[in-house]
Amino acid sequence: MLNPKTTHREFFGLPGSIFVMTTTTAVLSIWYFSCNEHDGCSLPTSSHQWARIISGVSDYQSYLSPQAIVYYTLWWLWLVALYFIAPGATVQGVVLRNGKRLDYRLNGLSSFLVTVGAGLLVYTVYGAAPYLWIADHYFQLAVASFVFSTAQALFVYAYSFRLPSVETPGSETVLLALAGNSGNPIYDFFIGRELNPRVGSLDLKCFNELRPGIMGWVLLNVSFALKQHEQFGGVANSMWLAIVPQIGYCIDTLFFEDRVLTTMDITTDGFGWMLSFGDLTWVPAMYSLQARYLSFHPVTHHPVYTLFVAVLGVLSFLVFRLSNNEKNAFRTNPKSPAVSYLKYMKTESGSKLLVSGWWGMARHINYTGDWMYGLAQCLATGFDTPMTYFFSAYFLVLLLHRNYRDECKCRDKYKKDWDKYCQTVPYMFIPYII
Repeated sequence: MLNPKTTHREFFGLPGSIFVMTTTTAVLSIWYFSCNEHDGCSLPTSSHQWARIISGVSDYQSYLSPQAIVYYTLWWLWLVALYFIAPGATVQGVVLRNGKRLDYRLNGLSSFLVTVGAGLLVYTVYGAAPYLWIADHYFQLAVASFVFSTAQALFVYAYSFRLPSVETPGSETVLLALAGNSGNPIYDFFIGRELNPRVGSLDLKCFNELRPGIMGWVLLNVSFALKQHEQFGGVANSMWLAIVPQIGYCIDTLFFEDRVLTTMDITTDGFGWMLSFGDLTWVPAMYSLQARYLSFHPVTHHPVYTLFVAVLGVLSFLVFRLSNNEKNAFRTNPKSPAVSYLKYMKTESGSKLLVSGWWGMARHINYTGDWMYGLAQCLATGFDTPMTYFFSAYFLVLLLHRNYRDECKCRDKYKKDWDKYCQTVPYMFIPYII
C-alpha cells in the first residue's frame, strides 16, 4: 500500500502536537516581552513581569501589523521569483516510495548573492533606515511570518486532498508522509500530510527549508548590528562573535544545499505547520536572539575571552563540517582516495556503516560540533542574562530528538547489525564520554 494509515504518531500524537504549537508560540512572545530594549532582559520570575507579558500579548494591535504582513509576503515572493530566475543546477532527489525521483532546483546560494546585492543597493540609496526599521519592528515581522506560515500550513493541508490518497488504476495518487496520514485533521495539519507538496515546479517544502528563514536570519542579524552602530557609535566585538559565525553557517548551508535532499525533513517528514512555522518563524525570530539582545545591550569582551569564543566556534564548525563532508564523500564514492582508507561495516541490507574516521569516534559526532558551534554564539553575549542561552538549550533538545529518531530509524533498518555497530562505535556524541 502506497499510503498506509499512520500507526506511530510523533510527539505523542494529538496532545503533543497541540502542546508544541502552543508552547513554541508562547515562547516566541515571552522571549520578546521579557527581553527588549525597553524592559531589559531577564527571565520572568515575578508576577509583575508576567503581568507585563500578558498585557503585551493582549495588545495585539501593537504587533499585528498589516504593513509587516505585506512586507513579509513580498520578501517570500522575492525569493520565489529568484528560485525560478537565479542561476543554479537542477538535480534529482532520492527515490521515493512510489519509485519516482523529484527534480529540485538548487540555486539558494545564487539567490542569496542576488539578495545581498539588492540589499547593498538599498543601503547605498537609503542608508541604514530600512534596516533600522526591520530591527525596530522585529516582533511585528515575527508575527507576520507566523501568520504567513500558519496560512501556508493550512493551504498545504487542504491542497493534499486535491488527489486521491488510495491507489486507483489509471489515476494519479498523492504521496503522503508516513507520519501524516492519521486521519486526525489537527495532528496531520501539524505534522504535515503530504510528503512533497508542489505548486507547479515549486517544491514548497524544499524552498521553505533553506530560503526565507535562513536568509531572513541573516537580514535580521545585519539589521541588529546596524542598530547597535546607530545607537552606540560602533559595533562591539561581542556582536561580531555572534553574527559572523551565524552568517557563515547560513552561507555554508546554502553552499551545500544539495545535502538537504537526503535529510529526514525532505525524505521522510510531511510539510505541515511544524516545518512551515519552524522554517519561516522560529529560525529567524529565535536564532537571531543574540544579535537582538546585543543591539540594545552591547558587551565588550576581554581579548582573551574573545579569542576563546572565536576558537571554540571555529573548532566546532570544523567538527560539524568535516564530519558531514566525510560522510557524504563516502556515501557518494567509497573508492575515492579521500575516503578509501576508512574502515566500514557491511550490513545485511547492503549499506556500509563507517567505523573509523570522524564516524568511528561517535555515531553522531556532527551533532556535537553543531551544538558547540551554537554554544559559542551564546557565549558571545556574556553572562548578564540566561535568556540568550535559550538557543543553546533548545538546540540541545532538538539534536537529542533528532538523535532519537536517527537511532530508531537505523535500528529498524539495520536490525541486529545496528547492535553490532553500536558495540563497535559505543559513543553517541563525545568520544569516551557519551
